[in-house]
Amino acid sequence: MVPEERLEQISQRFQYLEAAMADGASGGDIAALAKEYSDLKPVVEQIAAWRQLRTDLAEAEEMLSDPDMKELAEEELSGLKAALPEAEQALQLALLPKDEADARPAILEIRPGTGGDEAALFAGDLLRMYQRFAETQGWKLEIIEEQATELGGIKEVVAHIKGENVFARLKFESGVHRVQRVPTTESGGRIHTSAATVAVLPEAEDVDIQVDPGDIRIDTMRSSGAGGQHVNTTDSAVRITHIPSGIVVTSSEKSQHRNREIAMQVLKTRLFDLERQRVDSERSADRASQIGSGDRSERIRTYNFPQGRMTDHRINLTVYKLDQIMQGDLIEVIDALTADDQARRLAEMGQEGKGV
Repeated sequence: MVPEERLEQISQRFQYLEAAMADGASGGDIAALAKEYSDLKPVVEQIAAWRQLRTDLAEAEEMLSDPDMKELAEEELSGLKAALPEAEQALQLALLPKDEADARPAILEIRPGTGGDEAALFAGDLLRMYQRFAETQGWKLEIIEEQATELGGIKEVVAHIKGENVFARLKFESGVHRVQRVPTTESGGRIHTSAATVAVLPEAEDVDIQVDPGDIRIDTMRSSGAGGQHVNTTDSAVRITHIPSGIVVTSSEKSQHRNREIAMQVLKTRLFDLERQRVDSERSADRASQIGSGDRSERIRTYNFPQGRMTDHRINLTVYKLDQIMQGDLIEVIDALTADDQARRLAEMGQEGKGV
C-alpha cells in the first residue's frame, strides 16, 4: 500500500496548483502549472475514490454491531469488498510514472530488411496497415519521404502522424516485423520469409533538442518522385546530414523552404530518440526484455499468411485474423501490449516498495 503521506503530498500539491491558477500566474508559469494540474487531476480523483471506498468500508463494518443494521451492512460490505481491488488497481495505474512523450505526434519509419523485393512489398503492406489504423483513430498521416520500387514496394518511407496519444498507441510497434507467405514473384508456390523494420519516434519539440548549425550540412537536389509535373524540374529536395551522429534525412516536397523545415524536424526527432534511448539504457541494464525498449533489431512480430495468423513474440499473443489486422484492425494487439507494459511497471513499482 502506498504510504498515506505520499498520497497526502500529491493531494496537497494539487490543491496548491488549483489555488495558484485561481490567483493567476504570469507568463510561462501558468502554462507549466496548468500542465502539472492536468496531469495530477486523474491521480487525485483516483486517490479520492479509493479513500472514499475505504471510509465506506469502515462505516459498514461499524454497522455490523447494530442488530437492526446488520443485514444491510453485510450487503454493503459484500459490494464494497468486491470493489476495493479494482479501486486499488486503478490507483496503482494512476500512480505509474508517465512517459512525457506519450501525448506527442510521432515519426513513423519503415524500411525493408531481408527478403529482397518481397521485403519491399511487405514494407508497403505495413505502411498501408498503419495508414488504415490512423484513419480509424482520427489521426492525420502525412508522407514525408517515400522511395518506391518498380514492383510497387517500398525502399524507405518516413511519415508524420498527428492526433491524440499517437506515440502512446504506436510506440510498441518499433522492431523487426517478419512475414511468411508465398510471394507474388514466386512461381513455385514456396513460402518465403522476409522482414521489414519499423521505427516509431516521438516528435521532438524545440526545447528538447538544439542543433548547432555548425554540426549540419544541407544539400539541395532534384526530386525523385514517381513521375509527374514536378519531377526533375527543380532542385527542391533537401538532404540534411548531422555530422556528429552521421544521421541523414531528406524531404522531397515541392517547396524547398518547406523541405528544410520537415527535414530539420525529422533530424531533431531522431536525435531526441537517441537521447531517450541513452537515458533508458542508463535506467535499465536489460532494456531488450522490455516492450518499450525501442530496440529496432528485435524481432517482435510474425505475420503468417498461409495460416492467417499474427504472433507478437514479446507477449506470446497469437490471433487468427490476419486479414483484419492488415486492414488496420490493431486495437486488440495494441491494447494487449499496453496492458502487459503496465503490468511489468506495476511489478517493478511493487518491488521498489512503492506499490499500493
